[in-house]
Amino acid sequence: MTKYRRRRIERDYAWLMPLVDVGLSVLAFILAYVARYQLQLIRPVGEAFAAPFEPYIPYAIIYVVWLYFTYRGTGLYRLVRGRTWLDEVYTIINGVTNATVVLLAVSFIFQPLVFSRLMMIYVAAITIVLLSAARLVRRIVQARLRSRGIGVQRAVIVGSGDVGRAVLRSMLVRKELGYHVVGVLDDDPDRGNVDLGRVRGLGNLDNMARVLHDEAVDLVVITLPWRYHEKIVSLIQQCQKYRVEVSVVPDLFQLNMRQVMVENVDGIPLLRVNGHVPLKGSNRLLKRALDMALIILFLPLIIPLFALVALAIRLEGDGPIFYKAQRVGENGHLFNMIKFRSMIPNADQMRDELVRSHELDPRHPKIKDDPRITSVGRFIRRTSIDELPNLF
Repeated sequence: MTKYRRRRIERDYAWLMPLVDVGLSVLAFILAYVARYQLQLIRPVGEAFAAPFEPYIPYAIIYVVWLYFTYRGTGLYRLVRGRTWLDEVYTIINGVTNATVVLLAVSFIFQPLVFSRLMMIYVAAITIVLLSAARLVRRIVQARLRSRGIGVQRAVIVGSGDVGRAVLRSMLVRKELGYHVVGVLDDDPDRGNVDLGRVRGLGNLDNMARVLHDEAVDLVVITLPWRYHEKIVSLIQQCQKYRVEVSVVPDLFQLNMRQVMVENVDGIPLLRVNGHVPLKGSNRLLKRALDMALIILFLPLIIPLFALVALAIRLEGDGPIFYKAQRVGENGHLFNMIKFRSMIPNADQMRDELVRSHELDPRHPKIKDDPRITSVGRFIRRTSIDELPNLF
C-alpha cells in the first residue's frame, strides 16, 4: 500500500467519528426520554406531567450542534497519535458539561411547559458513556488495522542524539501509535551509518531526498538542536516537495510543556515559556460559570448530604460543625478555608504537644493514628466529604 493510499484512507474516513457522535448524541436523548418518562427511574412522573418526545427535539438539535462545534474546536476529531483514551474522555466530559449548561440556560430563559432537568442529567451521563465507548471501539479497530499495515506511518528520524533516541524508543515501544521507523539520518558518521537494533542507519542528512523517494516515507521527525536552523528549514522544504509530513521537536523538549504557551503575533507563532500558565480572560469566566452551574445543578444531592454530615458531627459531641482556617490563595491573598470539622474542638492546641512527643517535623507533621480525629471525621476524611464546603 503506497503512502498516498494510506493517507487517502485516513482522510476519507475523517467524517466517520463526527457522524457517529451525532447519532449517539441523538440516541442518548431517546434513551434518556425512555428512562425518565417510561421507566421512570429515580423519580416517578405524575400523570399530569407525562409528555411526548417532540418538545425535546429542539433541545436535542441544540445539544448535538453544540457538541459538534465544541469537539471540532477542541481537536477531538483530529487524528492525534499518542493521545490517550482518558484524554478523549476528558474532552468529551467537558463538551457534554458545556452543552448541558446551555440547555439548562435555554430552558430557564424560555420557561417551556415541558422540560425535565433530571432527563438532562440522564442525557449527559448516557452521552459520556456512549461517546467514550465509541472511542474505545475505534482504538480496538485501529489496533487491528495497524497490525495489518493499514494506517501505519513509515517514519524517518533526523538526529540520533538524546532527543532523537527518546523519540525512537517511544515509537518502537508504543505499537498502538502506528509508526514503523524506517531509519535514522545523522551527520555524525558514528551515528548515521550505524544501525540501532532493527532501525537502519541511513547515512547523513544529504541523503534525505533519496530516502524520501526510495523508502515511501510518510513522516519525518526532526530532532536537531536549533543551532541547525538553516538545515532544519532546508529539510522541511525537501519534505514539502515530496508531500511528506514533517514534525520538529524543539529544544524546549526537556521542559514541562504545560509551561509553554503558543501565541500568535500577526501570523508569527511564538512560544512563551512561563513558570505557570495563568487562567485569565474568557477561560477564567467560563470556568467560574461552569463551577456555579454545576453546583446549582447538583444542589438537590449536596444539600441532603450536608445535612446528614452536620447531624452526625453534632450527635458525636459538642463543638462547631465547620472548621475554618486561613490559607494563602492567588497572588498571596489570604482567604478562609471552610471544611467540615473532623477533629475534636481543641485540636489546634494539642498540635504542638503531639509534634514534640512524636518528634515530627513541625512544618509538615504527619501523625499516624492521630488521636484528635473523631470517628465521623475519620470517615469524612477518607471519603473527602470534609472538603465539600469548599464548593461554596
